[in-house]
Amino acid sequence: MKARDAVDTEKVQRQAAHINTGGWYHSIELPGGKITPGLQTLEQLPLRLRKFPIPEDLRGKRVLDVGAWDGWFSFEMERRGASVVAVDAVRSDNFLRARELLGSKVEYHVVDVYDLSSSDLGVFDIVLFLGVLYHLKHPMLALERVCAMSTDLVCVESLVINDGYNTDAIPSMEFYETTELGGQFDNWVGPNLACLLSFCRTAGFARVRFEGMLDDRAHVSCFRTWDNVAGKGPAPQIISIYNAVSLDLNFSSPKDEYVSLWFTGGENLTTEDVFPEVGGYGSRPVKVQSAGPNGWHAVFKLPLGLPTGWATVRLRFKDTGYSNIIRMGVDVDAGQRRARSQGTFDLPEFKIEIATDGKTWERNLVRIHRDACISLWVLGLPRHTAASDVCVRLDGSDLPAVYLGESDAAGLTQVNALIPYGIAPGTVDINVAAGDSVTPPVQVKVVSESGA
Repeated sequence: MKARDAVDTEKVQRQAAHINTGGWYHSIELPGGKITPGLQTLEQLPLRLRKFPIPEDLRGKRVLDVGAWDGWFSFEMERRGASVVAVDAVRSDNFLRARELLGSKVEYHVVDVYDLSSSDLGVFDIVLFLGVLYHLKHPMLALERVCAMSTDLVCVESLVINDGYNTDAIPSMEFYETTELGGQFDNWVGPNLACLLSFCRTAGFARVRFEGMLDDRAHVSCFRTWDNVAGKGPAPQIISIYNAVSLDLNFSSPKDEYVSLWFTGGENLTTEDVFPEVGGYGSRPVKVQSAGPNGWHAVFKLPLGLPTGWATVRLRFKDTGYSNIIRMGVDVDAGQRRARSQGTFDLPEFKIEIATDGKTWERNLVRIHRDACISLWVLGLPRHTAASDVCVRLDGSDLPAVYLGESDAAGLTQVNALIPYGIAPGTVDINVAAGDSVTPPVQVKVVSESGA
């Protein structure tokens, strides 16, 4: 028996026939006590919603209802005090009729899920993505779109094929080329439960929690941030960061970008033990591996929905405080990078006196190779500055100090930082930042290892 045979296809066909003739799918109680004749009853609809950790009081919150259809969920979120935007791929006259009769202020748009954009609609505390995913040819793309629209929680409900509803099964999915599922041509995919959870994790959510089943529908809560608070154990230390593919410091929010992060601290770490964060959003590592004594390398998806500018990066372990903070540019052009390196300098005696390659000691030059390093001798570094508070800025992007020496007789302090292997040859601006204090930039020539 194929997995889809476990789905009540007769039920699906009845629903499709009812909706296609203009019938109601949601039962909605109207003023005066009249109830629209929906296939989903007033007892069934709240059961679906109660699967998710949505507060009763939503005052001050924004909610996006994707695939709103007749609008019961939109109107319920509005009843709880939220400012609600409802979207659907096609216009629903039933929604508009119910909104008018209810005197609702829910904002309504006809827009395809693949075209959702925060630049058009803004961002939302909660996104409802109920009964939509299996209707889509590109479920992962859609999940990434709704992830980018959310700041806190996305509630995902989807049909899943019955393989015992085992969260630990091998992720798999059926694809329906024509009308194999319920006789409907717009039913495209049937993931198993393990596949649905994998989809949600891969889309970029920090946490994904299976809430349970109702009939053949799985309910999954997807969170943008980590849940547990920072502990008191020794914090890790970030020592290097760059784009996992281009090996440089360029990051583009519209692309499927991954971040490589090197850090120290911790023992026997796995992907379940490391909690990176960019711009306040968590991102679950896809890889954590040892990089030598007390050193680790993690790779994670660049969180979706980051605003253009300089995002803070930090990480922690399960029971530790947060690491040092560095800043990386997201969708930042050359002019914005130069503006950051040419910023305001409050300490006139805080400046770079000498800049050299960290291995060859050539002045004002760095040769790029796998272990490229820059060494700087800095005058006027504020007293009692910790190494974790010092960064070398390369065209505005922060590179953590991997070495901070003692001040010598001339008052110079050596500061070393690792240089990403993919940095393009050319002239770059270099600053040293210590807390809120930044040196004026010096220009350093970046060349390939051969000198080209």
